[in-house]
Amino acid sequence: MSGEVVFVGAGPGASDLITLRGARVIAEADIVIWASSLVDAGIVAGARADALVVDSATASLEDITPLYQRAHDEGLLVARVHTGDPSIYGATAEQRRICEAIGIPHRTIPGVSAFSAAAARMDAEITVPEVSQSLILTRLEGGRTPMPPRETVRGFAAHGATMALYLSAARNKALQDELLAGGYAAETPCIVGYRVSWPDELMLRCRLDELSATMKEHKLWKHTVVLVGPALAEQSTTRSHLYHPGFRHEYRASDGSPLVTRSSE
Repeated sequence: MSGEVVFVGAGPGASDLITLRGARVIAEADIVIWASSLVDAGIVAGARADALVVDSATASLEDITPLYQRAHDEGLLVARVHTGDPSIYGATAEQRRICEAIGIPHRTIPGVSAFSAAAARMDAEITVPEVSQSLILTRLEGGRTPMPPRETVRGFAAHGATMALYLSAARNKALQDELLAGGYAAETPCIVGYRVSWPDELMLRCRLDELSATMKEHKLWKHTVVLVGPALAEQSTTRSHLYHPGFRHEYRASDGSPLVTRSSE
């Protein structure tokens, strides 16, 4: 026997934001492991009636390991459901090591992350020509989980690129201070997303110098992603080359128009 463990990205919350592949694995699984504290119940509602559905909200890795061993011994399929995308703050590396020690195959199905769901919800483009072509995913240092010494919010902010900040809501004043100290202007636009796509979601826009006050006013201490950067401005005056009539590529000839990326105002 060997079985299989599949790490399934559940998406940001809404039950219809999971991939078709992820939903199919949940529907076929013999064992479904999910955390009710992070994943909407609708995500696992399609599990088989005879499947073992385990809520891991209070479980440790050691509590889950016997289920992987059982799946190996009995040739069972495990759907290990993770919020968002399992590759981002998903704690899957340690689980893969356990699977490899047991000898059970494993694979990962990606999911929609909170940062992309928040941008979509607010009709924001993360990468805008001539403004920002990069995205930094990070968290504020100084919390319970240590950060590598060269990875600081202040240091990343110096790039001026778009940033998505996870696991930092409880220390929102320090977050604001570090972003400003790193070089973002006070008026830099921010998007704050609380439980994005859940029924009780809250989406806010504010200036960077209003970030902490905004989060405190709405008591946002957890389940919150913050996007910051000049590309998030509600009105952009730039356009990409890709759809410019003067831009030649494999599927389209140029009409000779000069490539102008910034519109006149």
